[in-house]
Amino acid sequence: MFRQFFWLGCIGFGGPAAHLGYFQRVFVQRLQWLSAEHYAQLVALAQFLPGPASSQVGFAIGMQRGGLAGGISAFIAFTLPSFLLMLALASSLTILLTYPWFPALIHGLKLLAVIVVADATLSMAKTFCSSAFSRVLMLLTAVALWLTPLPVWLLLILAAVLGRLFQHWQNSPAAELAVEQSQYPAKRLALIIGLMLWAGLYLLSHLFSQNDTADAMGIFAAFYQTGSLVFGGGHVVLPLVQQQFAGQLTAETLLTGYGAAQLVPGPMFTFATFLGAELLPESRMSGALLATLGVFLPGFILLVALQPLWSQWLVKPGLKHALMGVNAAVVGLLLATLVTPVASSSLLSGADAVFVIAGFIALRRKALNVIGLIPLALGFGLLAP
Repeated sequence: MFRQFFWLGCIGFGGPAAHLGYFQRVFVQRLQWLSAEHYAQLVALAQFLPGPASSQVGFAIGMQRGGLAGGISAFIAFTLPSFLLMLALASSLTILLTYPWFPALIHGLKLLAVIVVADATLSMAKTFCSSAFSRVLMLLTAVALWLTPLPVWLLLILAAVLGRLFQHWQNSPAAELAVEQSQYPAKRLALIIGLMLWAGLYLLSHLFSQNDTADAMGIFAAFYQTGSLVFGGGHVVLPLVQQQFAGQLTAETLLTGYGAAQLVPGPMFTFATFLGAELLPESRMSGALLATLGVFLPGFILLVALQPLWSQWLVKPGLKHALMGVNAAVVGLLLATLVTPVASSSLLSGADAVFVIAGFIALRRKALNVIGLIPLALGFGLLAP
């Protein structure tokens, strides 16, 4: 099993959608480790939880084959290639910046980040903001982030409450009560323990991150908070860490790591690997490990707790509508980050804007994928005045 996931971690370019396609082909069709129906339920659960969807599905497949140890083995194998590549970049960044061509390459990667974030924002808006209510919620979240110092976690909670209230307003209380009482989970012990563990660590993380997020415990705590709030994929890590480490990481460092995460295979959440190594330069390996563990752990805890109950919960409309509110707010979060700092710190000339627009159109029309845009962005960074 380790060998299968390690190989997929080496060739897994293309983001979570591509990873899920690889898993379907290898573990459902070729190896037949699980049925297509069970696989679809795991994918649905991963979309509901915070954290990296493809890594959570891989963790769940590993658990099915070998228990908790199997899940951990699958996670390590799938994540290891990109972890090592991002750690190597962080370790050599200071030396690389002394070469005149490297800042030009970084500028190209920052322009690529603008294209990718814009594409992710539009794609997620089409998926999660199909109703007028969700579009309004998206815009309100973006405006709140631009104009107020409200923390992201509070905005996500407010969005979940508004989504739930909107569903309650649309449906009759009798119908809603009938659905709520139709089934009640029998296996509650794992759920209770898992939620208590997740919530306890989340509360403790706020105590540690208030002191100094540049020490070891502070890094783990800050990325645990980030991993608990990341709905919608690896792109959403960017605005969360930008708010979390506003005084410690420059926009250039954030976008360098984000752009590099587009270059490597495997989960994009190893963006945290790069940032952890940058935040703890005296012990980059420790910083990288703590940040990586912190950002992945919340979703895995919740996955273990919720997986036995998930098929029963799929019929509950209240849960679906609360998640609808969260997803709409996540799109607003991404929109706010696209404007600042992503675009504002990357578009330095008219030529930059033209390249970004052309790349965005090519990506949307599927003339090029992200892998195809990488050499163009690097070349533009080197050749542009």
